[in-house]
Amino acid sequence: MKEENIILKATRLRKTFHSPKKTTVLSGVDLQVKRGESVAITGRSGQGKSTLLYILGTLEDPCSGTIEIDGKTVLTQNRSEIRNQHLAFIFQNFHLLEDYTALENVLMPAKIARRNTSKGSEAFRRGCELLETVGLSERLHYHTKLLSGGEKQRVAIARALCNDPDILFADEPSGNLDKQSAKQIHQLLIDFSKRSNKSVVIVTHDPELAGLCDTRYELSNGSLGIV
Repeated sequence: MKEENIILKATRLRKTFHSPKKTTVLSGVDLQVKRGESVAITGRSGQGKSTLLYILGTLEDPCSGTIEIDGKTVLTQNRSEIRNQHLAFIFQNFHLLEDYTALENVLMPAKIARRNTSKGSEAFRRGCELLETVGLSERLHYHTKLLSGGEKQRVAIARALCNDPDILFADEPSGNLDKQSAKQIHQLLIDFSKRSNKSVVIVTHDPELAGLCDTRYELSNGSLGIV
């Protein structure tokens, strides 16, 4: 494996919680993710899968260990910059702004980055294209509270792709969806990775989704092993 093809490298990640009782969920985890690779992290509930995902995505700090994104070591002083430039997230509960339209939600990352999102701008055009890609071109101006669960998750995916991230992190992205909607979300995530040569790291209990990924790991007793 060539080092230049690695977009994410985690080394000896350790994480211990001390309340309500001392619990070690990560005990020296190593992980490398290639550009364009889809990775599933599976395991029983309570093993620390989401914690690992949030640490890899720089949303939480490990007790020890290092993370490199695109060759840069993540530090306190550059964490926000690395996250904004390279990473995006999809959560099980969507986290959409319910009183905003689908398009307004998708454009929110661009607004936060202080990019021009007015009609006709590059960001505006990309937002419309992304919603078309996820099959919601007719829902651009619908408030998200009017959408189904599957449609909301597709808006969340389009929003995550707004700033063209190198790595997409997804935490149980189909956990709240019916079987048919879940299949559509699974395929969207895998297609994104293959078509765009972007990396996807997914925490899931769904064996079907895990089976679609290039590489599958299981987290158990603080250790990460390939399946």
